Amino acid sequence: MVSKDEKDEPFVLEKDQCWVLADNDKLKPKEAKDSRLFGPVSMTDIVGRVIYSLRTAVDHGPVLNSHYSMRKDSSLLEIELDVMT
Repeated sequence: MVSKDEKDEPFVLEKDQCWVLADNDKLKPKEAKDSRLFGPVSMTDIVGRVIYSLRTAVDHGPVLNSHYSMRKDSSLLEIELDVMT
């Protein structure tokens, strides 16, 4: 991982780790509760996945995950969210 801030040291994630970042553009990096605060996250600590993203009234839709996940989630999207994939 390499930061745009030259003061930050680059580092390598260990196997089965991921780096999570807040997606709220209005937050300053020090305000976000993400990996910049608590570091890498073990993949075993991740218990779900995003299947639909609602940003604005016109910018929303299903999130493209793996083919396996998309097949698994298609009935939920179709029935619960009334969205055809």
